Amino acid sequence: MQEKIIKNRKNGMPVLILTLLLLVIGVALIAFAAILDTKGYSYFGIPLAVGIIILSIGWIPLLGLKVLKPQEALVLTLFGKYKGTIKEDGFYFVNPFCTAVNPAAKTKLNQSGDVSVTSIMNTAATGNAEIELLNKKISLKIMTLNNNRQKINDCLGNPVEIGIAVTWRIIDTAKAVFNVDNYKEFLSLQCDSALRNIVRLYPYDVAPNVDTTGDGIADEGSLRGSSEVVASRIRDEIQSRVNEAGIEIIEARITYLAYATEIAAVMLQRQQASAIIDARKMIVDGAVGMVEMALERLNEGNLVELDEERKAAMVSNLLVVLCGNHDAQPIVNTGSLY
Repeated sequence: MQEKIIKNRKNGMPVLILTLLLLVIGVALIAFAAILDTKGYSYFGIPLAVGIIILSIGWIPLLGLKVLKPQEALVLTLFGKYKGTIKEDGFYFVNPFCTAVNPAAKTKLNQSGDVSVTSIMNTAATGNAEIELLNKKISLKIMTLNNNRQKINDCLGNPVEIGIAVTWRIIDTAKAVFNVDNYKEFLSLQCDSALRNIVRLYPYDVAPNVDTTGDGIADEGSLRGSSEVVASRIRDEIQSRVNEAGIEIIEARITYLAYATEIAAVMLQRQQASAIIDARKMIVDGAVGMVEMALERLNEGNLVELDEERKAAMVSNLLVVLCGNHDAQPIVNTGSLY
C-alpha cells in the first residue's frame, strides 16, 4: 500500500459559510410559504417544498468539513477504497461520504499522546479540565512507548527484569492503517519480542568466554556495562520489524535493569564477595610493596642486621598489621633480639 498525499485547497470556511447560508434560505422559504398560506395564496407549496428539501439535504456538506492541527493526518476512504491522506494543517472540505480510518484510535498503551477512557470519565465528572475526545486523526508527532517490565533470562540463564522506552513516529499513514490490524499493538508486541531476542545475547555483568557480537571472539559486553550498545541493537531490531507498518523508531533506551527478585539477594552477595576479593588483592599488593620497601631501606642504611629467620618474622608481622581488618595492638620487646 502506497501513501497518497491529498493536496486539496483549504476551502472549508467558504463551504461552511455557503452551507449555513443555504440552510438560512431554506428556513426563510418555509417561513415565506407559511406567510403565503396565511394570506390565502395557493402557490405556497412550491417555496415550502423547496425549503424542506434544502433543510433535508443541506446539512450533508457539513460532514465533509475537516480541521487538522499541525502534525496530524487524516486517512480517507470512499466506500472502502483508499482515496488519500491529508497531512497539512488547516480547515478542509472533502467528499462528505469519505470516511476517516484509524484502527488504533481506541487503543490505549503506556505511551505519550494516549488518554484512557477512565481519565476522560473522571475529567467529565469533575469538570476541571478539557475533555479530549477520541477521533480518527492520526498523530504524526514523536511519541514514547513505555512497555511493562519483562523478566528475561540473560545468556547465562540468570533471570533479569528489564524495561525500555521506545521513541517512535508514523512516517507512512497508509502502511500504518492498512498493512497491520492495529499499529500500536503491533509496535508494542514487536518491542517485547525484539527486547527478548537481544537481551538473551548478553550477560547481566561482564562474564568470561561470552561472545555477544557473534564474531566468535569473547568480549566484555554486558547489559549493565554496554547499555548504549544494547539499546542501539534493540532499536535496529525493532525497526527491522516495523518497516511494513510505516513506523520509524527514533530511539530505544533501557529504563530499568535489575536481577529478578528470586535471585537478587544471591547476586548481591556474589557482587559483595567479588568486591571484597578485589579489595583484598589491592591491600595485599600494597602491603607486599611496603614490606619490600622497608627491608630495602633497612639494608641501605645498615641500621640493623637481620638473619633470614628474623626477616621472615618481620615480614609476617608487617603483613599481619597491614592486611588486618582491625588496628594492631603493639607489643614492645625490651629484651634482646637473641
